[in-house]
Amino acid sequence: MDIKQIQELIRFVAKSGVNEVAIEQQDFKITIKTNQAPTIVHANVPVQVPVAAPAVAAPAVEIAPAASAPVADTSKYITVKSPMIGTFYRSAGPDKPLFVNVGDEINPGDVICIIEAMKLFNEIESEVSGRVVKILVDNASPVEYDQPLFLVEPV
Repeated sequence: MDIKQIQELIRFVAKSGVNEVAIEQQDFKITIKTNQAPTIVHANVPVQVPVAAPAVAAPAVEIAPAASAPVADTSKYITVKSPMIGTFYRSAGPDKPLFVNVGDEINPGDVICIIEAMKLFNEIESEVSGRVVKILVDNASPVEYDQPLFLVEPV
């Protein structure tokens, strides 16, 4: 893949709204990341990119924007994940208080959100104790099974 093809690929990724694209071929690998909000798409189909055979084996290349945001260390936090597919809600209704906010202390058994699945509203209870550090999903957003919902700092 020559520099012109890489530049065209970068422009395409920037316009498409995708957060990250990785392409791997026999001895060539490229990952392009943007600063846009993540859009996750999983595909298990081979990608055919017309490429002239390189004269020399190309090393792995990673291209990222120069002004990328620093990545926070989340290894010390517990990730609370969705136990089901459905729609995530932070409160029991539009006029009801939120179950948890950033900074709130939670304990096992506390209701932290609701996930609606097939017209059933399932209260999701915490299995850990700690302080909510980050809420990873917007209210009324669809969630997948095992998708991270909250980051909790253990106490």
